[in-house]
Amino acid sequence: MIVVVDYGMGNLKSVLNAFAKLGAGVTVSGDPASIEGASAIVVPGVGAFGRCMENLEGRGLAPAIREHIRRDKRYLGICLGMQVLFESSEEAPGVKGLGVIKGTVPRFTGSMKVPHMGWNSVDIRKESPILKGINPGDFFYFVHSYYCAPDDGSVIATTTEYDGPFTSAVETGSLFACQFHPEKSQRVGLALLRNFLALAGC
Repeated sequence: MIVVVDYGMGNLKSVLNAFAKLGAGVTVSGDPASIEGASAIVVPGVGAFGRCMENLEGRGLAPAIREHIRRDKRYLGICLGMQVLFESSEEAPGVKGLGVIKGTVPRFTGSMKVPHMGWNSVDIRKESPILKGINPGDFFYFVHSYYCAPDDGSVIATTTEYDGPFTSAVETGSLFACQFHPEKSQRVGLALLRNFLALAGC
């Protein structure tokens, strides 16, 4: 069973529509027990880091997600669902993230427009089954003001250039998370979601 985690934020409709295009049956749930019974979970999200963590903790979802990842079960994080994996974010000083990946989530600085919004390409840093059929230079859709900065470079799956390179996807074990939105990225986004389904045994 694949569960799309509903924690009261995020664009669930576009994610569900993308899975429907692939003929995949997924369950939407905000119940920690559903996460415990899931073979794979998807954590999408658009919004603020602090409110996201408040909702995840308040609904008992944070410990369920941590345990799911600890057991090396399949995880897909999208945008905010990637950022909350880290220890903290400049967007919400003093708020602890899930802490699954060591590192922080700083705000973009420099000459480029913030938020980083629109189509941008990815540079593949390591081979991965979830990136099968996706080529270096393929474009995905982004919209974010903060980016993930992992302490351990070995988790970096892709980088993207925006006034310098930043980490646009991470992978460790059965966890894959991306700053871009595969559900809004047409052919290449659907290819990534199709690969995720295959890895989840669906």
